[in-house]
Amino acid sequence: MNKTHTLLSCPTIFRMALHPPQNTNKLIVAPAGDKTSSQATQYNKGALELSDLDPKSPFTQFHTWFTQAQQNGVHQPETVCFSTASLPSGRVSARMVYMKELDEKGFVIYSNWGTSQKARDVELNKWASLTFWWREVERQIRVEGKVERLTDSESQVYFDTRIRGSRLGAWASRQSEVLEGREHLEGWVKDVEKKFEGEEKIPVPAFWGGLRVKPEMVEFWQGRESRLHDRFQYRKDEGEEGEWKIVRLSP
Repeated sequence: MNKTHTLLSCPTIFRMALHPPQNTNKLIVAPAGDKTSSQATQYNKGALELSDLDPKSPFTQFHTWFTQAQQNGVHQPETVCFSTASLPSGRVSARMVYMKELDEKGFVIYSNWGTSQKARDVELNKWASLTFWWREVERQIRVEGKVERLTDSESQVYFDTRIRGSRLGAWASRQSEVLEGREHLEGWVKDVEKKFEGEEKIPVPAFWGGLRVKPEMVEFWQGRESRLHDRFQYRKDEGEEGEWKIVRLSP
């Protein structure tokens, strides 16, 4: 029997995950996780007031929340959705990456900037966004800003911390290119292994490295009951260089 048919025909599983279907053409309707109730999960782990925020810096505030996320068991809080848009179409693409650094200039990720879709996007459109979601503390952070590449010497510092296999993989992978089979990827890896055989110091590829998102906006979101969430945005003050304005937004 078809597995999909088996799942959808099982009333117990269906009731746990979905509202009763109003339109049989819909595969999923208002999913409710693993509960027997079809109502959405309520958020009640915290609240957020202006007085809770750092008055001057979203970077300081992010560091505070990030530390709290680590202390409260958030799984890999550095995981973030990095979104870009191509020009002139405006077509948006997104992928999960790791934030590896935070400094007074912005948020840094590392990746392939030679063959990937995001590389083509940021070449023409410097605007990008980051979205962090920390389920365990019911918090979300959104970042919007322009991007800039780190220098090779800056990227080398992080590159040296990666395990050897990951450094070789960065050289080998032609990210986002079509593969006829995994054996082709493994063949590229063998070629790179031969190239750097016996060498522990591996240079960072010119097409790989760090990218910094320099925020113009950072939003801190705390989940609340009945979807009446607390939202505060830090916005760059156009009048004064480096100054931030904080506003509360309606949920």
